[in-house]
Amino acid sequence: MKKEAHTAGHDAWQKAKYDAAGTDDRLIMNLRDLSHILHFLYEGKGSQKRTLIVLAEAGGRITQRELTERLGIRPGSASEVIAKLESAGFVARTPSAADRRTAEVVLTPEGAAEAAAAKRQRQSRHQEMFACLTEAEKSELLALLEKLNGHWQSRYGSAEGEKKHHGGAGMFHRGRAR
Repeated sequence: MKKEAHTAGHDAWQKAKYDAAGTDDRLIMNLRDLSHILHFLYEGKGSQKRTLIVLAEAGGRITQRELTERLGIRPGSASEVIAKLESAGFVARTPSAADRRTAEVVLTPEGAAEAAAAKRQRQSRHQEMFACLTEAEKSELLALLEKLNGHWQSRYGSAEGEKKHHGGAGMFHRGRAR
């Protein structure tokens, strides 16, 4: 009961703060809230599901180094995720035919099936997330976000700083510079 009263009081304070804020502040508040929701919903840069999806998109075989770069995580973190996937029977590590010093990560048939299921779940979640918008509204929102993202990239972040700070997020997440 005490926690519910605290939450209700906090919610009322947040609403009053939002109602009193100007448009720019409301935009930031909404972007912050959306960021928290995305962080909660999304599987994360180095998750097992994302790793399987990236492997599948790479044709089911990729060097461990390239996989680490595509995921935007540290080599130690990648090794840990790969070891878990290997234990589950979803991937196998094999020496590279081109360079015996390099290991390749290969999807097993079970891993390919799991990657396909993870991709379907992701696509379904993305459709749910924007179900309240019409196709025209989605297009308009996308255009506005791309414009804002381009402006913020040029004004607040250099390409290398963004890549270094977020491990490939932002304009690098989409694989192209603005």
